[in-house]
Amino acid sequence: MSNAILLHLDSSILGDHSVSRQVSAAIVARLTQADPALKVVYRDLAAEPLPHATPASMPADHPLSGGKGDAASQQALDAFLAADIVVIGAPMYNFSIPTQLRAWIDRILVPGKTFAYGADGAVTGLAGNKRVIVALARGGHYADPGFATAAEHAETYLRWVFGFIGITPEFIAADGIAAGQREAALEGALRSAAELKAA
Repeated sequence: MSNAILLHLDSSILGDHSVSRQVSAAIVARLTQADPALKVVYRDLAAEPLPHATPASMPADHPLSGGKGDAASQQALDAFLAADIVVIGAPMYNFSIPTQLRAWIDRILVPGKTFAYGADGAVTGLAGNKRVIVALARGGHYADPGFATAAEHAETYLRWVFGFIGITPEFIAADGIAAGQREAALEGALRSAAELKAA
């Protein structure tokens, strides 16, 4: 058993109707079943949203804040830094992630904390010791690479942004929710969550 910390984030605005919330909860249930000693820290980014980014709303650790910063933003960064596992419920709205989730990401991309620039300009990710699992819910299907490249800015964005800080995220996707396949998509995603590798 471990004393690891699991940070669980939801960002859907749909409450109990949300597919991503159901799948993220199933992922957390699977991981806590495998390791009952996991400490779970939960934040609902839709119910408790961070404001849009301004210098004053950044964490104190962010250079833009001038060393002052916002307490809630610093808490969000500290919670991410303390976590060993991060589970994120991420629906795709209008081909991208919710603005609430984007505001949270603005708080965790902090030079010197989660990434660093080298003398030659190369970026080093500093958060590579974390596991990130994303419960992704999308209305359509994005299996076609050309269409996904042009229209999908949720999984593609999250892969890039977490890769930037040294993390290769895992995804469990429920696709086709708005295309008459909600139940099948949810069932498949919940099955994948139940079969998720615990460590």
